Amino acid sequence: MSRPSTWGTPRGEVSVADYEFWRLVFPRTVARAAVREVLTDQAEYGGWELDRVRLFADGSRKVVLRRRIIRAIRTF
Repeated sequence: MSRPSTWGTPRGEVSVADYEFWRLVFPRTVARAAVREVLTDQAEYGGWELDRVRLFADGSRKVVLRRRIIRAIRTF
Protein backbone atom coordinates (compact mmCIF):
# COMPACT_ATOMS: atom_id res chain seq x y z
CA MET A 1 0.00 0.00 0.00
CA SER A 2 1.48 3.36 -0.98
CA ARG A 3 1.41 6.46 1.17
CA PRO A 4 -0.66 9.45 0.13
CA SER A 5 1.33 12.20 -1.58
CA THR A 6 0.46 14.66 1.19
CA TRP A 7 2.85 12.86 3.55
CA GLY A 8 5.95 14.17 1.75
CA THR A 9 8.46 12.96 -0.75
CA PRO A 10 9.72 9.36 -0.97
CA ARG A 11 12.99 8.53 0.79
CA GLY A 12 16.08 9.81 -0.91
CA GLU A 13 14.32 12.68 -2.65
CA VAL A 14 14.50 16.23 -1.34
CA SER A 15 12.22 18.94 -2.61
CA VAL A 16 12.88 22.68 -2.36
CA ALA A 17 10.04 23.01 0.13
CA ASP A 18 12.01 20.91 2.65
CA TYR A 19 14.41 23.79 3.38
CA GLU A 20 13.95 27.26 4.77
CA PHE A 21 16.27 30.01 3.62
CA TRP A 22 17.69 33.07 5.36
CA ARG A 23 19.19 35.84 3.23
CA LEU A 24 21.75 38.13 4.85
CA VAL A 25 23.50 41.17 3.42
CA PHE A 26 26.73 42.42 4.96
CA PRO A 27 27.93 45.88 3.91
CA ARG A 28 31.55 46.50 3.03
CA THR A 29 32.18 48.06 6.45
CA VAL A 30 31.75 44.70 8.22
CA ALA A 31 35.07 42.89 8.65
CA ARG A 32 35.60 39.47 7.15
CA ALA A 33 36.32 37.99 10.59
CA ALA A 34 33.02 39.36 11.93
CA VAL A 35 31.08 37.79 9.04
CA ARG A 36 32.82 34.47 9.67
CA GLU A 37 31.96 34.65 13.37
CA VAL A 38 28.27 35.33 12.67
CA LEU A 39 28.04 32.49 10.15
CA THR A 40 29.86 30.07 12.46
CA ASP A 41 27.52 30.87 15.36
CA GLN A 42 24.45 30.36 13.19
CA ALA A 43 25.79 27.03 11.93
CA GLU A 44 26.66 25.74 15.40
CA TYR A 45 23.67 26.94 17.40
CA GLY A 46 20.94 27.60 14.85
CA GLY A 47 21.34 24.57 12.61
CA TRP A 48 21.95 26.69 9.49
CA GLU A 49 24.28 25.66 6.68
CA LEU A 50 25.86 27.80 4.01
CA ASP A 51 24.00 27.68 0.72
CA ARG A 52 25.57 30.49 -1.28
CA VAL A 53 27.87 33.52 -0.89
CA ARG A 54 28.05 36.33 -3.37
CA LEU A 55 30.76 38.97 -3.13
CA PHE A 56 30.06 42.20 -4.99
CA ALA A 57 32.56 44.61 -6.53
CA ASP A 58 31.80 47.26 -3.91
CA GLY A 59 32.86 44.86 -1.13
CA SER A 60 29.41 43.92 0.16
CA ARG A 61 28.43 40.29 0.64
CA LYS A 62 25.11 38.54 0.12
CA VAL A 63 24.89 35.27 2.04
CA VAL A 64 22.13 32.66 1.84
CA LEU A 65 21.83 30.15 4.67
CA ARG A 66 19.51 27.17 4.67
CA ARG A 67 18.27 24.61 7.16
CA ARG A 68 16.14 21.55 6.83
CA ILE A 69 12.52 21.80 7.89
CA ILE A 70 11.64 18.87 10.11
CA ARG A 71 8.01 17.91 9.76
CA ALA A 72 6.32 15.63 12.22
CA ILE A 73 4.61 12.66 10.63
CA ARG A 74 1.40 11.57 12.26
CA THR A 75 1.54 8.10 13.72
CA PHE A 76 -1.50 6.20 14.76
